[in-house]
Amino acid sequence: MTFISAQSASVKIAFTKMHGLGNDFIVLDNRSNMITLTEVMIRHICDRHLGIGCDQLVLLSNPTLEGASVRVQFFNPDGSEAGACGNASRCVAKFIGHNPVIETQNGLLPTFKEGELYRVVMGVPKLAWQDIPLSHEADTAHLPLYDGAACSMGNPHLTLFRPIKEAALLGPELEHHALFPQRANIGFAEILSPTHMRLRVWERGAGLTLACGSGACAAVVNAARRNLVKRKCTVTMEKGDLQIIWEENGPVHMIGPAETVFTGQILMDQAV
Repeated sequence: MTFISAQSASVKIAFTKMHGLGNDFIVLDNRSNMITLTEVMIRHICDRHLGIGCDQLVLLSNPTLEGASVRVQFFNPDGSEAGACGNASRCVAKFIGHNPVIETQNGLLPTFKEGELYRVVMGVPKLAWQDIPLSHEADTAHLPLYDGAACSMGNPHLTLFRPIKEAALLGPELEHHALFPQRANIGFAEILSPTHMRLRVWERGAGLTLACGSGACAAVVNAARRNLVKRKCTVTMEKGDLQIIWEENGPVHMIGPAETVFTGQILMDQAV
């Protein structure tokens, strides 16, 4: 891997393009500490017209926590960093192999290969208003925003039990609502049965995506809190299903596919 800096010209960086149910990622392996990324570079790589194009850039580096296999950072197309990404975590599990334990901003995420699918233990959801966080105290199971519910799965999520077709209309406004000082991912969930829902998510910093793993976890948590679904639920998104299991007083498990699309190199002089 070749060292990259903002001043470098015509230098190539290797990447792997992956996706989980159409939620697509550029994976950069920096475990040899040869890459220095700037916000401009991140925005360029993620740009679907001028760069490679993806919903998030995933940067791998050496772990800093005991028990971790790899440290992972998630960056949105606008250059901002996200605390968690479920679909990307499954892709990292496939990329690394051997059931890695992923180190994120929010702790360690164990992963397991189960046949052709990957399970990620996404952690215990945060339900208190100050932990999501919200800008002021509120009932997080019944918020004064379209009677939505909120929790954190490593990043803030608002779930609205409204038609998924409204995601493009309401998502942009609610992402930046004053109730969410760190912005929020906005999920639109249609409950089909106690064990099945449809979901579309407007992701902060990325917009509409074909799938959102942490959003699926949050939607099941928020719906289960209101007795709309059981703790084991299938979440159907645009390109397929995730299985979500919320343990009693415990973590949320997410099970779904991960795919490698192609590998390549990008000339970073295009980004500076």
